[in-house]
Amino acid sequence: MAREKVLVIGGGAAGMLASILLAERGFLVHVFEKNEKLGKKLFITGKGRCNLTNACETVEDLLQSVVSNPKFLYSAFYQCTNQQVMDFFEKLGVPLKVERGGRVFPRSDKSSDVIRALEQRMKKLRVSVHLDTRVKELVLKGQEGGIPGKRIQGIRLSNGTVVEGDRVLVAAGGRSYPTTGADDSGYLLAKEAGHEIVPPIPSLAPLLVREEYVRRLQGLSLRNIRFSVWDGKKCLYEEFGELLFTHHGISGPVVLSASAVIGRRLKEGTAKGLIDLKPALSEEQLDARILREFDKNPNKRLKNVIGSLYPSSLTPVIIELGGISPDQPVNKISREERRRLLGATKGFPMTIEGVAGFREAIVTKGGVSVREVDPSTMESKLVSGLYFIGEVLDVDALTGGYNLQIAWSTAWAAAHA
Repeated sequence: MAREKVLVIGGGAAGMLASILLAERGFLVHVFEKNEKLGKKLFITGKGRCNLTNACETVEDLLQSVVSNPKFLYSAFYQCTNQQVMDFFEKLGVPLKVERGGRVFPRSDKSSDVIRALEQRMKKLRVSVHLDTRVKELVLKGQEGGIPGKRIQGIRLSNGTVVEGDRVLVAAGGRSYPTTGADDSGYLLAKEAGHEIVPPIPSLAPLLVREEYVRRLQGLSLRNIRFSVWDGKKCLYEEFGELLFTHHGISGPVVLSASAVIGRRLKEGTAKGLIDLKPALSEEQLDARILREFDKNPNKRLKNVIGSLYPSSLTPVIIELGGISPDQPVNKISREERRRLLGATKGFPMTIEGVAGFREAIVTKGGVSVREVDPSTMESKLVSGLYFIGEVLDVDALTGGYNLQIAWSTAWAAAHA
């Protein structure tokens, strides 16, 4: 009896894992990758260290970190948990370690070790890999004009060659990091098969800020701050952690996660960002601390007294926001002026105008609508034998290894279906 032939479009994280699991189950597997090598985006994830997954304790914890359509991933996450992913890579010969926030990395800190282990397993299982090969369209059985058919028949390559297959897995990824070859190809294939595409936008990306004083702080990194985003009196996002000022706004872990939550909201207009520079102190405690500094140095200028409270580049900006002369002696500063200093410290203000582009985004928000995909198998509800896995789907999560877990889990669910 002839083995079933499965065609996998995309040789990234989801595509590579799916091809291995399929080949282990006896399928004849072909992977079509438009780049000159496999795992190009995987190579740069986690700043080249590859944050494979998150070691959080339960599947519910994983789901809580998913921003778009967490309910859709319920079945996939239970089929392939973070622990199963860790066990899989350990067995492939990639020793792992867990760092702050549950982030899981290869012990070597090299994403190339992860890619090499996957490639070697694919080679051993005789997965056929076609590099520099672009898929132009899906071939649907018994239908014409791109109307969804009852079943997939194969694919047509950009050179016109038709490759027949019993099943097709689309693992073409999203639009983030276009330098890795990321583009709209997966969405176009899905759209031609009749699927709705939720408009893709950048996610886990820096935020663009209007104020000039923010750009003056470029390169300054702040730790242990609280960052929040507001729409009027409604808090849209709040998180404690690290933040970095950039040439066009802000970045860092708390900002990247904020972009995942507020990205679509920023399409409607601006939002207000606030940084609590001293979250461990109440306003009363901070005021008492400032007064102690003033009492010790009553005749000194303000800029020379409060410097101990802030990084040097931040001090003049705080004074400016407080509307006080930096040369004013502290014994001449009124309670109202001191209150303004407190306000700028506990709520350093900025106007957030948007999210940086796909070039700087870690993942894509949007993609193939999950309403048209079976959550337990990843199979299209419109075309039997057609599956969607990984970033091409309208699912995304916060930073910390959760997005790669989505890739592994959806690939696992499709391969085992």
